[in-house]
Amino acid sequence: MTAVVSLEDVTFSYSGPKVLDRINLEISEHEFIGLVGPNAGGKSTLLKMMLGLLKPLAGKVRVLGDKPERSCTQVGYVPQYPLFSREFPITVEQTVLMGRLGVSGMFGGYRRSDREVARRVMLETEVADLSSRQLCTLSGGQLQRVLMARALACEPRILMLDEPTANIDMRIETEIFDLLKKLSSRMTIIVVSHDVGFISGYVGRVACLNRTLVCHPTAAIDGDTIRSLYEADVKMVEHHHH
Repeated sequence: MTAVVSLEDVTFSYSGPKVLDRINLEISEHEFIGLVGPNAGGKSTLLKMMLGLLKPLAGKVRVLGDKPERSCTQVGYVPQYPLFSREFPITVEQTVLMGRLGVSGMFGGYRRSDREVARRVMLETEVADLSSRQLCTLSGGQLQRVLMARALACEPRILMLDEPTANIDMRIETEIFDLLKKLSSRMTIIVVSHDVGFISGYVGRVACLNRTLVCHPTAAIDGDTIRSLYEADVKMVEHHHH
C-alpha cells in the first residue's frame, strides 16, 4: 500500500541527549496506528516532526510524498491540551470553522461551502446541537469532540491525535475511538495513547517508542513487550468492546 508518512533514520535532540534516535517508520494510506511509550519517550516530538513543526537533526521525514510543512493543510491535528484559553469568548461553530483556515480563501469571510463542511463534521462528531455554545460551558468530553471536529474541518487525508482521551471517562473514550475507527475508512489515523490494552482493540499496529522505535501488529503485544518499552513491571487490563 502507498506510504503516506515515511521516516528514514530520523534523529532529534533538544540541545541535549537524543530524544529520537534513528527512527524508521512507514504508515500506509487508511491505516489506523497507535503510538505508545513512556513520558518523555518522544511521542509528541515525533508528531511535531510529522506536522513540520520540528526538523530532524538527521534523517528524512516525508508526509504525502513531500516535506511536512508543505503537506500540513492536508493533515488534521488534535493536541493533547487545548492551546487556547477556555474562557476565550468563542462558540463551538466558530471554533470548528477555524479548521477551514489555510484551505479556504478567507477574503471576505467564510464561504457557504466552509459552513457546510463545518456543519457536516459537527454532525459527525455529535456536537451540532452545541454549535452556539461558548467553549467555557463545555465538559471535557464535549470539548474534545469539538477539537476533533475542528481538525476534520480541513477535510484531511491524515488525522493525528495526541492523547485524545486523556482525562475523560471510559464511556466517552470508547465513543471517540469508535468514531476514529469509522473515520479510518477514508483517512489515515495516528493516535498517541498510554492505554495500550484499550487501543489494541482498534488499531492495526502499535508503534512502541522510547527514543528508539519498534512496530508490532496488535496481536504481538504482550507483557514482555510492554515491560521492555516502559522498563518497569506493568499490568495489562483487557477491555471488552460490544
